[in-house]
Amino acid sequence: MTTADHNTRRARDLLAMMERIRAFEEQACLAAERDKLVLGAIHPSIGQEAVAAGVMCNFNRDDILLSTHRGHGHTLAKGADPLAMMRELLGREGGCCGGKGGSMHIADFGVGMLGANGVVGANITIAAGAAHGLKLQGSDRIVVDIFGDGAINRGPFLEGVNWASVFDLPILFVCEDNQYSATTKTSSVTGGPGAAARAESLGLRATTVDGNDAEAVADVTAEITARIRAGGGPEMLHAITYRRTGHTSFDPAGYRPKGESEREAKTNDPIARQRAVLAGMGLSKDELDAIHAAAQSEMVQVLADAAATPFPADDMALQDVQDIGSPAQEAY
Repeated sequence: MTTADHNTRRARDLLAMMERIRAFEEQACLAAERDKLVLGAIHPSIGQEAVAAGVMCNFNRDDILLSTHRGHGHTLAKGADPLAMMRELLGREGGCCGGKGGSMHIADFGVGMLGANGVVGANITIAAGAAHGLKLQGSDRIVVDIFGDGAINRGPFLEGVNWASVFDLPILFVCEDNQYSATTKTSSVTGGPGAAARAESLGLRATTVDGNDAEAVADVTAEITARIRAGGGPEMLHAITYRRTGHTSFDPAGYRPKGESEREAKTNDPIARQRAVLAGMGLSKDELDAIHAAAQSEMVQVLADAAATPFPADDMALQDVQDIGSPAQEAY
């Protein structure tokens, strides 16, 4: 395979993954919520697909991923089965966590996904622990931990990044900076220059990238992961992107300046940008549209199949429950 062929194939793969991530959220997750198949809140990552696709294409199946409450895209890009994910969201049999975790707590150990986390920043210290475990084992696997810009203002960021630095752990911290911490503009509640500078202050090499440019994300992540795999220690990737929806699917995002989200969608959409890259490589509009259509069709079917799946048997409610005895016996 020539370099040009390799570049075109990777570019197609990046577009296909971004299309699948967006279709999973729009055609499966949000559609399920509209149909009241999902009763709780969903945290979409629409507009952030280039980070998931560009980062995760550099990680092996047995490498370890930890993610956030906004982790559908990361999990899908790590190789998880979208039908198992959708069954999980619907609380159905065959969900990747048995239907007990839901949207914010998806895990799939089979692809190295140790779990999403509903507590902002909590995945950072868990990721440091996982990386420390790999180092003690002498493993050549590495960890990628993805969190939002709001997490850098919480204690686990300092604790986890500091621990990784002190023990020279094989981990890539990715700050997926979508510019909003729930309903607050992150810059308005963040002292100093932000994520990259804070990582550097703890001894990490930090790189900032346009998080809506899938090619740039993939390229810089390839360089970083090569250094980490070679024993170079932990690093930080600060990927600046934009969250097009509200914090949750129920959030109208009235706190944003009028027209901001629409402008981002029109001028800085990561899928549109990747389509332009591929058009420049010679792919026709029909070929690009076929990638889009395949993703849409796949995820419509995923929702239909998940909705047709039965709920778990009643006795499954008593499975996976830890019983350590009475509190009195344990405490005294």
